[in-house]
Formats: sequence, structure tokens, C-alpha cells
Amino acid sequence: MSTTWGPLRQIDVGVLSVGYAEAGPADGPAVLLLHGWPYDIHSYVDVTPLLAGEGYRVIVPFVRGFGTTRFRSSHTMRNGQPSAVAGDVIDLMDALAIDRAILAGFDWGARSADIVAALWPERCKGLVSVSGYLIGNQEAGKLPLLPEAEYQWWYQFYFATERGRAGYEKNLHDFAKLIWRLASPKWHLDDATFDRSAASLDNPDHVAITIHNYRWRMGLAEGEARYDDLERQLAEGPDITVPTITLEGDANGAPHPEPEAYAKRFTGSYAHRTITGGIGHNLPQEAPEAFAEAVVDVDAF
Repeated sequence: MSTTWGPLRQIDVGVLSVGYAEAGPADGPAVLLLHGWPYDIHSYVDVTPLLAGEGYRVIVPFVRGFGTTRFRSSHTMRNGQPSAVAGDVIDLMDALAIDRAILAGFDWGARSADIVAALWPERCKGLVSVSGYLIGNQEAGKLPLLPEAEYQWWYQFYFATERGRAGYEKNLHDFAKLIWRLASPKWHLDDATFDRSAASLDNPDHVAITIHNYRWRMGLAEGEARYDDLERQLAEGPDITVPTITLEGDANGAPHPEPEAYAKRFTGSYAHRTITGGIGHNLPQEAPEAFAEAVVDVDAF
């Protein structure tokens, strides 16, 4: 099991200076591994060497508001809306001169990968998405769910309040550890593993990005006008045409759709795999071999 990366890199990408890890041959086929909330690039610390060993150029960036990624200007809106976060992926690919890549992710990272695959299919050679089709929109976010489903989203309602924002900021690491434990109830999480990733949450923009993301999804916060056209396209629920493998852990404690609910949204070559053995939400860190295998396999579709 790996515990650390080599030296991290920084590159100016649109409004951001993005921090990222890279491994594998520089001329290998590109794979971007996208992390979720409240996790970080260490979700892929064991996946990365497996893929690099297969000859892939592996890029693992910190999402805006995490780790060493920073806004280049203090005047830029701290925008967490999904189309902005996904747009960072395209900007990073442009900055690294990557025309096409396999995109793989979970949680926020799966949503970004889904969005890129849907709106820029020419840039996505293949997709690995934990929990499948996660593209949403503000109107859908305003609709009530059944009580048990609403209960699973308790933290979203907490974040809708100023008390929730203050509480998240004050109790950041404790809050994140609670989410990790609820989302992966059968994972034997140790303090060292959590602490290694929790350091990435100390980013100066983390709280602002997190709160804006969840408030935007519920229609409680405005986004930026330059993303309006992308949001209109996403509101139509576009199909994903690129080769895809969706993954789900058999013990995912986070809110997630059932595979049957989204299978028809993937209209290209497609397979779904449920990973057994008490695997929770942080699937690439809990089952790195299965995740890496899915990336290699989707490349062959």
C-alpha cells in the first residue's frame, strides 16, 4: 500500500493554479483521476501506481478548494457549481496539452467526469464512474424526495443554513471524518489514513466552495452567467455516449442511485460492476485493484 506521492506539481489553469500528482510515462495514454468531497487525491494513492505500471500517464488533480489548488485572484467568485468544477477538467487538459483522456472518478469527481463525457465526448476516450450518472440541475434539486432519501442528505440541509456553514468551518475535520464513516461503514478507517487527506481540507477556499456547491444544487445560491449555457444543456439530462464502466460498492452508505435507474443513460459500450467485500463510497481507496482494472478494461471497449 502506498502512503505518499512524489513531488506535487502546479500549473495555471484558467482562474486557478491547480495542484496535481503525475505518474507514469509522459507519452502514455492519459488518465485523469478525479476525487470527491470531502476526500482528496489520496483516494488514488494505490490506484495510480497500478495504472502507471500499465503504461498510462496518470494525472490526479486537487479539485478547486482542496489541497494546493488555489484561485489566482482574490476577486474571483468562489464558485462550486458542478459545471465550473467540471470545466476545470477541460482547462487542465488544455494546459497539459492532453487532447483525449480516460476520466475516472467518484462523488464530485464522478459528476465532473460525467459532465465532461456528456458535453465534450471528443475529449473523453472512456469513463469510469462510481455511482453512475450523477448529472443534475437546480430545478431537480428543488424537488422533494421521499423521507428516507431526504434523511440521507442531512448535511445538504445543514449547509443551507449559516449555522451549518459556521459549524463546518469550526469542526471541519470532525465533520469530514463523520462523512467518511457514514459513507463507508464497513471500511476499517485508521486515523493516519484520514489525517493524510484531511490536511487538504485546510485550503483557504474549501468551506466557501463546499457551501456554494450544495446551496447551488438546491437553488439557494446563484452561479456565474458564463456557465448558463452549459447548465441549460445539463438540465436536459444528456446521454453519455462514450465507452463507460460504472462501479458501485456493496456497502456504500452515501446517497446514490441504483444502477438500474441510470443504465439507459449510457448509450455507448457499457458495463456495470458491483464491487463486493464491504466496499463503501470511497471505492478507489477501498478497492484500488478493482478500480484500476475498470480503467484498463474501459480502454479496451
